Amino acid sequence: MLTYGTKIVAGVSPGKGGTTVHGVPVYDTIEDALKEHEIDASIVFVPAKYAPDAIYEAIDGGIKLVVVITEHIPVLDMLKIVKYAKTKGTRIIGPNCPGLIVPEESLIGILPPRPFKKGKVGIVSRSGTLTYEVAEMVKKDYGQSTVIGIGGDPIIGTDMIEIVKMFEEDPETESIVMIGEIGGTMEERVAKMKAEGKIKKKIVAYIAGMTAPREKRMGHAGAVVYMGMGTFESKIKALTEAGIPVAKTPYEIPKLLSS
Repeated sequence: MLTYGTKIVAGVSPGKGGTTVHGVPVYDTIEDALKEHEIDASIVFVPAKYAPDAIYEAIDGGIKLVVVITEHIPVLDMLKIVKYAKTKGTRIIGPNCPGLIVPEESLIGILPPRPFKKGKVGIVSRSGTLTYEVAEMVKKDYGQSTVIGIGGDPIIGTDMIEIVKMFEEDPETESIVMIGEIGGTMEERVAKMKAEGKIKKKIVAYIAGMTAPREKRMGHAGAVVYMGMGTFESKIKALTEAGIPVAKTPYEIPKLLSS
């Protein structure tokens, strides 16, 4: 992140206050860091057992954006955190996510810089590695405005619907690429918004999981099918009926953006 140009003013690790890492001062608490620095975002790399306390500390410090890389945070803990964050006006990205990047400006997360170039396509993704793959596909002809990995857990702080709405209002974003997967109903709900005319910008989608065997647990904890919704088929049907073209492979996405 430092190499990319992100302005990292402080690190926080209890017991390590007074040290420095790559020239960045480390504090015992966020409260201590806030006494010395203006901070508008925090990124959590803390192991799952301690991550909730780290997130609560950032929220209570008044930090308005918290990106949570950590995976395996218990679902009940995340339910409480997401509810609490909303009451305090803090936006959570993640958990179990690669973070976000505004190409050539700032990176908060673990996204590898190579596939990203400043442009006009907003990418929202439930997958980490597919995010990089699709970014590489659109890099040459389009570039990206902002790329956000929302995370693959059942309970996440900011869902696909919210990100698509923000892209709709973002003057830097001309079109949207949505990378979904089986499980949950986010993609169907975006399709509903598009069908109702609430989203005017072009959306191109890719859904992972076409060949996933039924009744088999897949990689992401959020890849759960509910009452006939959340299947690969239901997502494709909803998106197609809403006029959102769906790529069969990531390699088709640039062609669909231009059509």
